[in-house]
Amino acid sequence: MENATREQIEQLSGSVLLEFGAEWCGYCRAAQPLIQFALAQHRDVRHIKIEDGKGKRLGRQFGVKLWPSLIFVKDGKEVGRLVRPVDIQAIVQLLAKLKSPQAETDSQ
Repeated sequence: MENATREQIEQLSGSVLLEFGAEWCGYCRAAQPLIQFALAQHRDVRHIKIEDGKGKRLGRQFGVKLWPSLIFVKDGKEVGRLVRPVDIQAIVQLLAKLKSPQAETDSQ
């Protein structure tokens, strides 16, 4: 889904973690062990890495300004986000929120 559109993201069902960043970004590289550790506890969450940067519209449509930005999506709707995460617990909490039956109503 490298060239995914906002509309395609909104059509996704289930729990999804969108990770906006860039391969060369030091903050993105530093966050990888945290993200991978947290996702290991939530294997049913779909993880989509999106290379962001100049000329990439999807990041702008989601209001991404800093990398990495983690956007937690349930059935096409954003339920939370983290920017430049440095705490595994924060990632784990938002991943758990994706499983909550109230995830959609919390975001509205």
